[in-house]
Amino acid sequence: MVSRSFLFLQVLIMFSLAVIAFSDLSDDFYEDVCPEALPTIKRVVEDAVRKERRMGASLLRLHFHDCFVNGCDASVLLDQTATIDSEKTARANNNSARGFEVIDKIKSEVDKACGRPVVSCADILAVAARDSVVALHGPTWEVKLGRRDSTTASRTTANNDIPSPFMDLPALINNFKNQGLDEEDLVALSGGHTLGFAQCFTFRDRIYNETNNIDSTFASQRQANCPRSGGDSNLASLDPTAALFDSKYFSNLVSKKGLLHSDQALFSGGETDNLVKTYSTNLGTFSKDFAESMIKMGNIKPLTGSQGQIRVNCRKVN
Repeated sequence: MVSRSFLFLQVLIMFSLAVIAFSDLSDDFYEDVCPEALPTIKRVVEDAVRKERRMGASLLRLHFHDCFVNGCDASVLLDQTATIDSEKTARANNNSARGFEVIDKIKSEVDKACGRPVVSCADILAVAARDSVVALHGPTWEVKLGRRDSTTASRTTANNDIPSPFMDLPALINNFKNQGLDEEDLVALSGGHTLGFAQCFTFRDRIYNETNNIDSTFASQRQANCPRSGGDSNLASLDPTAALFDSKYFSNLVSKKGLLHSDQALFSGGETDNLVKTYSTNLGTFSKDFAESMIKMGNIKPLTGSQGQIRVNCRKVN
């Protein structure tokens, strides 16, 4: 009986510690240890977006691709080493993910402002994503802080878990469900494609081989810069206003002008059609839901307390 009681007590303590660790994420995590942390991140992000508007979308995407691979732990930032299987070479990131130099700059400036490395790279990614959206006239939200950085990465998990631009609606719903995100989160977060660009190889099949759910004029226009062979890295904007947070991404879907197959899948006669229609005519509703879903995504499996570490260099383990 004693051993059973002791075992139960150990399990109870471990559960309590897990709950406490999760509750360590808070709006004011750095308020006392480094009140200049968040203003510093904002300043560097605004400067980067001012120099290149596309960078806002790139920083938002980095946070997304980080959180979908074993949680929001900055694993996406780790370079390849003998012991690190870098996610930078995963299919969704290779020659595509960008903004790493901006994260390096933020880390350097924040550590200087704080006097030492107290702000995690994972938190930098989360705050930089929010500040990028705001810089491009999107909504703001309170970012929960206190994440710590991973000491591992997984290219295999990145290949399996980051949603593909070729997915249909059931696959997308399942992919998001595996992260604890529902259909509303799927549609709202896909709306992040109101910003940025995609490479030709990600939409070539759609503009040449799909006929039922694509506007023919739109397809022809995209073919002009995306040949049947070659030009894989040629860019096309994901919506008509690639550097402005608005609802035109959803208007495009209603008009069968979604650039990616996975975009148009959200408006293809399935259960997400009504929400796409709502967002296409109501920027306020989309902005509110987007902010709420970003908070939810940012809370996927964070490392807290004594888990992980605060990296000195975001690209490598201490």
